[in-house]
Amino acid sequence: MKVYPFEIPKPVSENLTVQVDKEYKFFDRLHQHKEIQISLLVKGTGKLIIGDSVHSYEQGNMLIVGSRIPHLFQSATSKEQSHMISLFFTKDSFGAEFFQIPDVKQLSSFFYRSDQGFKITSPTNELSELIVQMPILDKLDRFVHFLLILKKIEESEIEILTGFRHPKALKSKEGERLQLVLEYVMHHFNEDIRLETVAKLAFMTPNGFCRFFKQRTNKTFFQFLIELRIEHVCQLLNADKDITITEASEKAGFKSISNFNRKFKKLKSMTPSTYLEKWKV
Repeated sequence: MKVYPFEIPKPVSENLTVQVDKEYKFFDRLHQHKEIQISLLVKGTGKLIIGDSVHSYEQGNMLIVGSRIPHLFQSATSKEQSHMISLFFTKDSFGAEFFQIPDVKQLSSFFYRSDQGFKITSPTNELSELIVQMPILDKLDRFVHFLLILKKIEESEIEILTGFRHPKALKSKEGERLQLVLEYVMHHFNEDIRLETVAKLAFMTPNGFCRFFKQRTNKTFFQFLIELRIEHVCQLLNADKDITITEASEKAGFKSISNFNRKFKKLKSMTPSTYLEKWKV
C-alpha cells in the first residue's frame, strides 16, 4: 500500500492497516491522514518533520503520529534500504464505542496523547517484537497483538514530538504549498536560503508567506530552518566520530560558530560540546 498525500487508502475489509516500507528513500512529502500512525524504524536514520517540529530518527525508534498532523520522513542517504513497519487506524476503527467499554477503557488515554505525536523513550524490545510480527499474522491475531501494543505503549515513557495542536486538516492547496516549500528546504537547508525564494515557491509575497507559515506551523520560517540545520548537525556528530562541531555546523549551513552555539543551546538546553560528550558516553 502506498501512502498518498493527505489520504491513506485501505481495503474496505480492513479496520487496521499494516504497512511495510523498505525503500532507499521513504515517502518524503508533507502529508497528513485521519488515521493514527504507529511506526517502528527497523533500520535506517533520517529526519522527521511533524507539526511544528523537526526530529532525528534512528534504528529502533518507535514514533506515534496523531490524526491529521502534517508530517514527513526524510531518509538519510545510505547504500542500504531503510525499513519501517507502520500501523494505521482510527479511534473508531473497531466501532465508535469500542474504547469506552470497561475492559479496554484504560487504553483510551492513548488517543489524547497521540494528538501531539510522541516517541517512546523507554526500552522498546517487547514492543518492537510485537510490531515486527504484525505483517505475518492473520486478522484475529493482529487484533490481539494490536491491543497488547497499545497496552505496552500506555506503560511506556514518552517524549512529545510537537506542541502545536492543529485545529483542522490542511486544505489541499495549503498542503501543496507547504509541500513545495518543505521539499525545497529539505534539499537546500545547508545553503543560503532567502525568504523571497521560498515565498515565490508558495506563490506568495514574502509578508504573506510569513503569515501563512506561522499560522500553520506555529513558528517562523527561519525558526524552522534553524531547527532543521541543528538536527542535521546532531546526525552528523552521531554518525561520524571524527567530525568536529565546527565542521558539522558548516555542513549544516551555519556561517558563524558563535551563532550556531547560541542557537544550539537554546534549542537543546545544552552546549554542542555537552551534547557530544553525552552522546559518546
